[in-house]
Amino acid sequence: MERIDVPYAADERSMLISWLDWHRATVFAKTEGLAEDLAHRPLLASSPLMTVAGLVSHLYWVERYWIEHTLLGGPDEQPWTEEDPDKDFRADGTPLSELLAAYERQCSANNEVLRSLSLDTESKIERRNGRVTLRWIIVHLIEETARHNGHIDILREMLDGVTGD
Repeated sequence: MERIDVPYAADERSMLISWLDWHRATVFAKTEGLAEDLAHRPLLASSPLMTVAGLVSHLYWVERYWIEHTLLGGPDEQPWTEEDPDKDFRADGTPLSELLAAYERQCSANNEVLRSLSLDTESKIERRNGRVTLRWIIVHLIEETARHNGHIDILREMLDGVTGD
């Protein structure tokens, strides 16, 4: 996944999807060339699941949950449970390249949905305070991906000194 410049002027859907794609592609830019053992190395004693691989796994499940389940009403196949609410962060030794490939496939499939429905489309699954719109979901995915890119950025610098934008 390659980062492209986000347009300065565009219709709302194009702008939202462009920003989301830019942040998604940043995940790939920030993980490029990272050694496999480092991708799975936890650095924070208080957050042992906070690994680069774990964050990519989490982002995959976030994309899948919000589009396939919440928006479209598909089955809730998330790995988390009441006993293990952070299970989506457990990469369990899955190679980073496999996690990134699954994430890229999910993002590509999601983009087809994002382009095919009105931004005002309401989710099939109700949240605590009602249904959310596709617009809300896209903004949430931008926020979630951007926030975790910051985590990946910090971890990457701590792991092997690589920095970048």
